[in-house]
Amino acid sequence: MNTLHLLAAAGSAPAETKPTFQYVWDQLEGPGLAIIVVLVLFSTCAWAVMATKAWQLRRARKYNRYFDSEFRGQKHVLAMFERRIAAEGCPLFNVYQEGCMALEERLRDKEGNRHRYVSLKSMEHIKGLIESAVARESVALESGLILLAIAVSGAPFMGLLGTVWGVMEVFSRAAQVGNASLTTVAPGVAAALATTVAGLLVAIPSMFGYNWLVHNLRVATVEMDNFAQELSSKIEAEYLQEVPVNAREPLKSMAAEPEIKVTPAPPLAAADETKVEFDDPDDPDDPDDAQPDLLPPETEGQS
Repeated sequence: MNTLHLLAAAGSAPAETKPTFQYVWDQLEGPGLAIIVVLVLFSTCAWAVMATKAWQLRRARKYNRYFDSEFRGQKHVLAMFERRIAAEGCPLFNVYQEGCMALEERLRDKEGNRHRYVSLKSMEHIKGLIESAVARESVALESGLILLAIAVSGAPFMGLLGTVWGVMEVFSRAAQVGNASLTTVAPGVAAALATTVAGLLVAIPSMFGYNWLVHNLRVATVEMDNFAQELSSKIEAEYLQEVPVNAREPLKSMAAEPEIKVTPAPPLAAADETKVEFDDPDDPDDPDDAQPDLLPPETEGQS
């Protein structure tokens, strides 16, 4: 009796179930499998970019901190440049190097002589080169982020494409066979939904990593802009020629300018002098001293 109960229980026991991901992987085929492989490649590239950029930003932040402390401790702008210090991987040093090279070029003339000051036009040229160096370093730090952007925006759509394609195949087969039971439809639907899950697994970490990297890159760009303005201000304070003169050296140019002489006007000749005489009211011989007649002659005769 006990043996019969055991056999009945064994016959009614459910079959051994597989893990979900293993069962779905066994059901994948055709376009769904191809989309899963592409998404795995996207995920690998995205994680590689996130790891590389995180390491690059961490190293740049550390080198910028060391360079900033050294830059603020020097006496004049070209002190570190004259010592031939090299700091690879430091964005602030690359901007400083570009500005110092532009300043050194503008301080020397065609004969190779080094002057003390630069003109206002040369200073504007130096500022432009410093700004271009900041832009170049920003572009270098942002390189590779396009892969993360593609993974964030493209992976969910690729997964959705695999899901729609898989569901379309499942229902088309069920309609052709004429059997739409759960055992025939469920495996294909599960395999179709796997592509959407894979797309989300690629897009979600890429989205977090992309936002974190963009924030840190924005902070690094602002720091480079502030440093570029400070470097330009120090170069302008030390090397800009304040008095606009013809040559670069104020004393030499002032000594070379011709002396302006003022010639006095010649005195007036005796014939050109104008004599002004005033009438004497007490002179009886002066005909102009007579009182004018207030009334005409005809009026006097009538009276």
